[in-house]
Amino acid sequence: MLIIFYSSLLKILFLANRLPYPPYRGDKLKIYNLAKRLCVQHELHLIAFAQSADDWHYEEELKTIFTSVQLIDLPKWKSALQCAQGIFTHKPFQVHYFASNAMQKAVNAAIGQQHFDVVHVQHLRMAQYMAHHDNLLRILDLPDAFSLYWKRKQANAKNPLKRYWEGMEQKRVYQYERIIASYNLSLVCSDEDKQYLEQEHHLNNIALLPNGVDTSLFQAHQHDYTHNHTLLFTGNMNYGPNVDAVIYFAESIFPIVQKQFPSIQFIIAGQSPISKVTALASDKIRVIGFVPNLAEQYNAASVVVAPLRFGAGTQNKVLEAMAMGVPVVCSHIGFKGLGIESGEGAIMQTNPEAFAQSIIQLLSSAEMCAKVGQKGVEIIQSKFSWDIIAQQLEGYFYSLKK
Repeated sequence: MLIIFYSSLLKILFLANRLPYPPYRGDKLKIYNLAKRLCVQHELHLIAFAQSADDWHYEEELKTIFTSVQLIDLPKWKSALQCAQGIFTHKPFQVHYFASNAMQKAVNAAIGQQHFDVVHVQHLRMAQYMAHHDNLLRILDLPDAFSLYWKRKQANAKNPLKRYWEGMEQKRVYQYERIIASYNLSLVCSDEDKQYLEQEHHLNNIALLPNGVDTSLFQAHQHDYTHNHTLLFTGNMNYGPNVDAVIYFAESIFPIVQKQFPSIQFIIAGQSPISKVTALASDKIRVIGFVPNLAEQYNAASVVVAPLRFGAGTQNKVLEAMAMGVPVVCSHIGFKGLGIESGEGAIMQTNPEAFAQSIIQLLSSAEMCAKVGQKGVEIIQSKFSWDIIAQQLEGYFYSLKK
């Protein structure tokens, strides 16, 4: 658990665009794991959107971490209506989707009734709710440089109409990112995102807070590096970059690997696979949907693949596999933010042939697999444990109060 180096208790308000439970996706994982550790020493409060009936069932679970939990109902039909109205404005549709008078009233009431030492705001989408409360210390926690994500997404789009729409959203997000300057501190999870935001918007309030891994859940056991029968991709399978990645892998990379290893299987594990993903299923490609225990799935894999072609930040799938000691082959998306050399837990490749050849080399050499995998374990334990990252966030809180 977290080792505390500070003595004073902080009262912290968290604002989240999604309920941080169950912790099965990136934005939920981060707040849940940070709060789980910070609540040992500090008093935490949460205001978050409830976007489905299921969300309301988790209120009591979250109260084991947060002193108070307030959920603001945001049905999808309302978000869709707000996005439609957003056509006539210059704000990103992402911001319109999460716009809510009820949320603003709840935030205003909370900070009016209680004194918070610091407010932690998750995602650019939620920046609107605390941007003008400059009487409080505020941290904006960004998963990535959002305009960079949209820039890459647009560049990868083949459909002209989709490319036009994504270009329009990218421009809106780019302009809206100026709101970052109104916060005392903004956090991103990779140096690539930090440099991008600093250079594009001339900001001087950006710091790093990496994504992490629960090393009590994703532990390196005696992984069997001798087998060469399974390639694994994990992630939410209704998320655009993941959907594109598995289709790209199945069509452009997997067939090259199969020529050398005809019996190899490609497993796609992750909740909510859309039809484009399920259509990939065959005797060699298995789409298995939600997996309650991903650690078991990683441990059964020969190599984990992450061939993302757009996105930003770092990828949980890469961090989790590294924590388990499983070798990874990935694209530059998510790799640059790790601050490691290729081969230190993950091998980076940017074209299909080279990507496939790196997989083939790993499948052909248990020694190489072990070397890459064990280096990944060392890096995760020294840099990417949630315990370490929670301490870093705590340090940012205290630095603002000085």
